[in-house]
Amino acid sequence: MFVSNRLNKYLMVLPLSFLLLTGCGKKNDESAVKSLTDNNTVAVQVLSAGQRDIKLMKTYSGNFEGEEQANVSSKIAERIVSIKVKVGSAVREGEPIVFLDKSGAASQYYQAEAQYKNSAKDLERMKALLKEGAVSQQAVDGAQTAYNVAKANFTAAKSAVEIIAPISGVVAAVNMNVGDVANPGAPIATIAKTHNMKAVFSVGESEVVSLAVGQTVDIYSDQKPDLIQRGRVTQISKSADVNSRSFEVKAVFPNTKDGWFKPGMFCRVNTVLKSKNNCIAVPNQSVTNSDKGSYIFVINNNKAYMRNVETGISDGQYVEITKGLNSGETVVTLGMNNLKDGKSVRIENK
Repeated sequence: MFVSNRLNKYLMVLPLSFLLLTGCGKKNDESAVKSLTDNNTVAVQVLSAGQRDIKLMKTYSGNFEGEEQANVSSKIAERIVSIKVKVGSAVREGEPIVFLDKSGAASQYYQAEAQYKNSAKDLERMKALLKEGAVSQQAVDGAQTAYNVAKANFTAAKSAVEIIAPISGVVAAVNMNVGDVANPGAPIATIAKTHNMKAVFSVGESEVVSLAVGQTVDIYSDQKPDLIQRGRVTQISKSADVNSRSFEVKAVFPNTKDGWFKPGMFCRVNTVLKSKNNCIAVPNQSVTNSDKGSYIFVINNNKAYMRNVETGISDGQYVEITKGLNSGETVVTLGMNNLKDGKSVRIENK
């Protein structure tokens, strides 16, 4: 009797266990099918290829100069006794701004001055004697010649020790101090016209062909990057620097009213090297480059197909497709690393 009761209880529990096991198996099968489906598809993000304008921009580094700029230098090696200007001083062309030692070993100032004064007196005496008939015209002409030579020598000696401003403008730099020896050709000061400024920069040989005189450029300084001035290319070197293999380019632009841009500062120049309008373009990340060329993945009926393409210029975000893609086709922009030709996809654009 006791055995029979236990058997009956066992038989009652058995169907329930069987049903539970059967139900678990069904859930596991559904999970397996879903997992299999997920494994056979790849989640991607896509974009419809469209037409857009692309500009290939390039930024160069350089220096600011005045539109007109000249160095003040000495013709002789002599000690500086006075500098009449400082940075920021306004000067006029021909104004003496640096004075050298007139009694120095290299200076002939006092000798030339004495000869000039003596020849002037001799000439005046000869002219007076000519009026009295005491000397001939030939003697007066000789005195005149001697005077002209002495005057020229004195003018040269004076210009050697009283150095003048070669142009009108603002003193951009003073490179020496009183007491220094000014060597011939060494810049003592720099004078610049700063109403208009000049950006001087260098470009590579592969890029210089894309620049032209008259081309517009945007110019700014890292010290104030929001202050951007529009300028124009005025000069492109005809030959490359033998060491850097680069070409010097100059662009002129208007300075601000307060003259914020100053000679000697570093500059940045943004310019458009190439541009294309209404070209078929895709995001840069859509294009994969390999030894066999460039390719993208195009979606058709929820499958991804590899497509070889040829590319053109890029603006850093989008790249031009010159061959292999039509406007309006759906291109993979994210997830292409997991794709193979003909792979099923699941589009999950945000």
